[in-house]
Amino acid sequence: MFELKLKGLADSTKQWEDLDKIKKVFCFRKTPISEYVSEHWKEDDFFGSQFLNGSNPNVIQRCTTLPPNFPVTDKMVQPFMEDGSSLATEMKKGNIFICDYKRLEGVPTRVVNGEPLPLTAALCLFYNNPEDNLTPIAIQVHTPAPMNPIYLPSDSEHDWLLAKMFVRNADFIEHQNSYHLLGTHLLAEAFAMATLRSLPIMHPLHKLLIPHFRYTLPVNTISREILFGPEEANPIDIDTTLGLEGLKELLKRAHSEITYSSLCLPENIVARGLESIPNFYYREDGLKLWNIINSFVQGMVEHFYSSDSEVSRDSELQDWINEIFIHGFLGNGKSGIPQRFDTVKEVIKFITMVIFTVTAQHSAVSMGQFDYCSWVPNSPIFLCKAPPTTKGSSSMSTIFETLPDVGSTVRGMASIWLLSKKYSDFIPLGSYPNQYFDETDGYFDVTKQMMKHFQAELSYLSESITERNSRFTPPYNYLNPAEMENSVSM
Repeated sequence: MFELKLKGLADSTKQWEDLDKIKKVFCFRKTPISEYVSEHWKEDDFFGSQFLNGSNPNVIQRCTTLPPNFPVTDKMVQPFMEDGSSLATEMKKGNIFICDYKRLEGVPTRVVNGEPLPLTAALCLFYNNPEDNLTPIAIQVHTPAPMNPIYLPSDSEHDWLLAKMFVRNADFIEHQNSYHLLGTHLLAEAFAMATLRSLPIMHPLHKLLIPHFRYTLPVNTISREILFGPEEANPIDIDTTLGLEGLKELLKRAHSEITYSSLCLPENIVARGLESIPNFYYREDGLKLWNIINSFVQGMVEHFYSSDSEVSRDSELQDWINEIFIHGFLGNGKSGIPQRFDTVKEVIKFITMVIFTVTAQHSAVSMGQFDYCSWVPNSPIFLCKAPPTTKGSSSMSTIFETLPDVGSTVRGMASIWLLSKKYSDFIPLGSYPNQYFDETDGYFDVTKQMMKHFQAELSYLSESITERNSRFTPPYNYLNPAEMENSVSM
């Protein structure tokens, strides 16, 4: 940031006039994927692929019926599907998918120059074509009305590009706040606090879980000071669409919709109808990781608890899950979060979910931030102008007027680079440099062998992911155990 200030970029209020100039700002801060994004961000195939294997694979779902506020017709989209097919036919085949950002409707935004920044509850319809490429075929950025058209790939280049930018802005807001901040950082804090308060350090589940909460409380404390503290005390100085009130409102909405099922990847994938969509590496790697973690947790928990009655009688364990239910999920019974445990099987599933959330899920939504979000036209941190109300009125000048100014862009890029850095004392998933189980508690030999097996399974998965990634560009490496933190620590 200091270097950017010296260059006169960090404080610049000028609008961009040339995309190549954006590339030059961070020519020394780039990755192979961020370079790929800057070259391919306008392409529909690449646009679609990001909702499966980018930094936010959490929104897209199979579409079996259109939302009532999304009046897409066959006439609109038939040219972009197989000859002679129809929307209804492709829905039955399972080839139509949707991203619906309805949660953003009416969320207050930051006021700039006396006007609130635009934020759209965008809707984007996708078609998985015969080549197994997921491509956008219709975009709506506002509630349907004569002055709010549905944009199509056949529209002018700049109309279509602008519509996709509004979708990506909505996705950026949901990604950073609902799925990254709330869905990993803040949930991890709830799990960590309950563990520290309810499970004594000699409790076997405390020993199992505590390595997965390393640095979580300090990093969350710093994040909270940045996000909820006074603007002048913000050391990162990043401009986004949401102000404090908007952030709090979105977090409330997102928190009220979290369910136990949505946090368990196998159930989440089925609920969203994504079991068979091709080229979905988040699903492929994530389900393998879930099973490896579940197998490890099962062995450990069954070693600690030989019967369901032992689970029921463990008052410390019951206090732990009750505290998570009350303080982490505000006692919301509709969430499906258990209030107590009665069986060993219930404990295994919940602890699998906890470890998966603070390791794999956090990695999936955190590791790719710089790769996919540093090229701001691809993931705008905010947009300056509301979307046009008529087709044919956009140009490249409109694009530049809508993008953040130079200073906001480079501050955002710098912040995302910082948030994506690994610590020098990075500890990968499955590594336990501090031995919490020892000879004196009777668990040492068995747990040590289980940990070795866990590490071996993770190593096999890492090798297979590396081998697969060598065959295509861009690779998907965000669920590679060798690259994944053992906790929410950045």
